[in-house]
Amino acid sequence: MKVSKKNIHRVVDLFFEQIKAGPARRRVIELRGLGTFEIRTRRGRRARNPKTGDAVIVRDHGVAHFRPGRELKQKVWSLRG
Repeated sequence: MKVSKKNIHRVVDLFFEQIKAGPARRRVIELRGLGTFEIRTRRGRRARNPKTGDAVIVRDHGVAHFRPGRELKQKVWSLRG
């Protein structure tokens, strides 16, 4: 079976669009052997602008989070620096 590069690109692009869109709809995306993508809520806080030193309020906001799966952890663990 021969598949064109254009169709392969289309499938890969759709795959990544689904991964990006899933957490935004509050869904957890799990790729077996790789890991899990999800959105977590980071609570608001007081912070400082590092450039000016002015105090600012940071509201609650979503943060993308990736949790690696067991197989990925095992492969990375064996790597040496």
